[in-house]
Amino acid sequence: MSAAVPDGKISRNPCALVKPPKADRSRVVPWEAEQAAAVRAALPARYQALADCGAGLAMRQGEVFGLAVDDTDFLRRVVHVRRQVRMVDARLVFAPPKGGRERDVPLPESVSLSLAAHIAQFPPVAVTLPWKVPGRKPVTARLIFTSRERAALNRNYVNSYLWKPALEKAGVLAARENGFHALRHYFASACLHNGVDIRALAEYLGHHDPDFTLRTYVHLMPDAGDRMRAAVDRMLGGEADGPATAQGARR
Repeated sequence: MSAAVPDGKISRNPCALVKPPKADRSRVVPWEAEQAAAVRAALPARYQALADCGAGLAMRQGEVFGLAVDDTDFLRRVVHVRRQVRMVDARLVFAPPKGGRERDVPLPESVSLSLAAHIAQFPPVAVTLPWKVPGRKPVTARLIFTSRERAALNRNYVNSYLWKPALEKAGVLAARENGFHALRHYFASACLHNGVDIRALAEYLGHHDPDFTLRTYVHLMPDAGDRMRAAVDRMLGGEADGPATAQGARR
């Protein structure tokens, strides 16, 4: 019902006030760097940079399919996530990102170089698709990733004929938890390990609620206690300026 609203099937969700039972969510187990690299290498050359957008920009699969060269600001080092490619009634359409929320993601140099190399080898293609539902006004975008037939990618083809074989070749179990979404978990793990705060991470992931991000990835922050102890030791040990130093406490 929620998905039917942005698709234009219904004006509002009649089930919005009904609270569903809480799902028994298993903990996210992110890939190791070696796994992510192996899966990327196992993809055909034309599609390897897809993995860089997932692992380096936290983009969802459909958002990567909808990434246009005009959305990629190499000079200011930012990627504007403005659309996704969706399948509605077995037809491809352009649509807003999940939740209808556009976002900006900082562009790391490694991903920038990967995208630049990809664009040089596989120039962007102007693709025209209906906006949100089949039959609506068409929209054109110069997509960075397209098929060999110069058409927009679709999840069925990518998952069955590109992603699953890459997982098998890389020695990664071809299961639901290892779908393209696993790259977003890998991104989140890397960010948290390197001190990116949870609110910023939520923004990069496109989550409306940072609390959801925290609930999903809090177990990936095992050093939080150590950082707290170190911060307090510095403060009470006189290494930090301010009223709450050891000397100030004695007063």
